[in-house]
Amino acid sequence: MGVDKSGQHNALKYVSLVTLTVQNSAVALSMRYARTRSGDMFIASTAVVMAEFVKLLASLFLVYKQEGSIQHWFMALHTQVWQQKMDTLKVCVPSFIYLIQNNLLYVSASNLDAATYQVTYQMKVLTTAMFAVLILRKQLRGTQWLALLLLTAGVALVQLSASDGKSGAADENQNRLLGCAAAIAACCCSGFAGIYFEKILKGSEVSVWVRNVQLSFLSLPLGVATAVVSDGSEITEKGFLFAYDGFVWYLVVLNAVGGLLVAMVVKYADNILKGFATSLAIVISTVASVFFFGFVLTFQFLVGTALVMASIFLYSHEPSSKPTTNPMVGKV
Repeated sequence: MGVDKSGQHNALKYVSLVTLTVQNSAVALSMRYARTRSGDMFIASTAVVMAEFVKLLASLFLVYKQEGSIQHWFMALHTQVWQQKMDTLKVCVPSFIYLIQNNLLYVSASNLDAATYQVTYQMKVLTTAMFAVLILRKQLRGTQWLALLLLTAGVALVQLSASDGKSGAADENQNRLLGCAAAIAACCCSGFAGIYFEKILKGSEVSVWVRNVQLSFLSLPLGVATAVVSDGSEITEKGFLFAYDGFVWYLVVLNAVGGLLVAMVVKYADNILKGFATSLAIVISTVASVFFFGFVLTFQFLVGTALVMASIFLYSHEPSSKPTTNPMVGKV
């Protein structure tokens, strides 16, 4: 039995690795393709709203699976979401910030090639670490500080590699500076919202799936308001679901389920596997960009990408604990 359980756990680890890799690379490539393909362009702010709606449905289903029956599902939502209104309102902060982040990612994907977008967005490791130190008073190891320096240097090299205009087939309608600024702003949003959400989760007994219901439930009206303010005239003229086809709906579902999927599989994969998945996703995005989007690799880009991948491994590496001096301690 022990062998079977061990084999099953190892299998889940590798499934987690593959799932995280595919999800990370698919998001970058799909968003880039959706924003650069020919034909009518969908309204990005509406796609953010629809992703939150799909995420809400998925979260409600996961709460139902967790509770086991319709009655318990309804009671859990009524008690933890409706009756605890102040607790629910606390989630307004990360839900609004995540909403801004998702809109910024569409701006970034519209102005950066998939490979550069993927690498630059790894700056969220830096911003998350900064907010963890400031908000959670987390202590970072020396190797983690070194990893953050490598990450910053790597992203800087990737950005500078395109300054000569040779790193990719640039679209004249693209604004690389805007794309880079949007990606970094999204990283700041991701870091703050992630740490704030972690603090809320640790400070209560509400399950992560109920918290995701709260996030999406609050994000929907905020998302609609954002769409009306930013693209109201275009929505009125063309319609909320203008230019939605099968690929756009796939992108909506991918963005919605991605976060939930990662939350489910991370418990089976350690930090090293998670870092490997992220690094492998960068490689896949880069190779795919070369073949499908005319991306041209430069030595500077390769060095910068290598630094980013090395920083991910270094930051997630957990040093082995020192063995106790008494060999009998811990033995049964």
